[in-house]
Amino acid sequence: MRVGLTYDLRQEYLELGYAEEEVAEFDSPRTVEAIEQALAAAGHQPQRIGRLSSLVERLARGERWDLVFNIAEGVGGFGREAQVPALLDYYAVPYTFSGPLVLSLTLHKAMTKRVVRDLGLPTPDFAVVATPAEAARVRLPLPLFAKPVAEGSGRGIGAASRVESAEQLSAVCAAMLARYQQPVLVETYLPGREFTVGLLGSGSQARVLGTMEVILKDQAEAGAYSYLNKEHYEKLVRYRRVKGGQAQAAGELALAVWQGLGCLDAGRVDLRCDAAGRPQFLEVNPLAGLHPERSDLPILCGLVGMEYQQLIECILDSAWQRARGAAASPAATCAAAQPR
Repeated sequence: MRVGLTYDLRQEYLELGYAEEEVAEFDSPRTVEAIEQALAAAGHQPQRIGRLSSLVERLARGERWDLVFNIAEGVGGFGREAQVPALLDYYAVPYTFSGPLVLSLTLHKAMTKRVVRDLGLPTPDFAVVATPAEAARVRLPLPLFAKPVAEGSGRGIGAASRVESAEQLSAVCAAMLARYQQPVLVETYLPGREFTVGLLGSGSQARVLGTMEVILKDQAEAGAYSYLNKEHYEKLVRYRRVKGGQAQAAGELALAVWQGLGCLDAGRVDLRCDAAGRPQFLEVNPLAGLHPERSDLPILCGLVGMEYQQLIECILDSAWQRARGAAASPAATCAAAQPR
């Protein structure tokens, strides 16, 4: 099968004048090479396409692929992750991961929480602050947690995100609004353990791969899985697989979110526990990072005994089954890749 690869490379955007933090979600050559090698090892013919502008040019020239393995994050606005899928939909080219509707919705954390709340699933109370004046009208019990409404990879999250007073909230919101040019999501702070749950598959075929706890080391930036902590995870973060009742509750909630939002193929759901130890939904990543060593989903897969090669093959198989309109059971390599 001819499989195109769409992606955004950090270095290309740095050369265009973007700042390091602005390209935090973009990929390294290592990620593209690892996916390419996994596809080739599975007997496919991977072809690099690159970012949206390259995809536009190649589609206009008449090039087509049996399927596109899409990890492009896009640039600009709340619909940036939806740009490549929307274009591929227009040309009727199938692709991995969720479509434009889901990717636009889930990038906007507050909109996602509204849908999750409507599904009857637990998520901390929240407010959206679009102007500095609105911060004074937030009526949630302290402490609070503030972050940009539509960023990933921990962008905008740091030690100042935990808010202890109304005055601090006003200052934090004003700074975030100025820096990120988007509303601020303000949530009730959850003091418990932080989990990320890996999901594989779509609809009724979706299943939980496992639950991983994110543990900040003593030298880490306190209180949050922040941009700084993610960038320097080797020194600042410890990951461990979680089993037992709390992990089961986290997995059940994550799967309900995944299926309720209509996410496809593979990704992560991030949760945090309240004071009573009950997991609550924070956000979902239906276009999860796939760096084989650094990204949370491959790290989680390693903890549950799934090799990177298996992960890529299962993602591709899930997307191909959907493209064929098959209701079908997972391929043998995915069926065999049950967590240990």
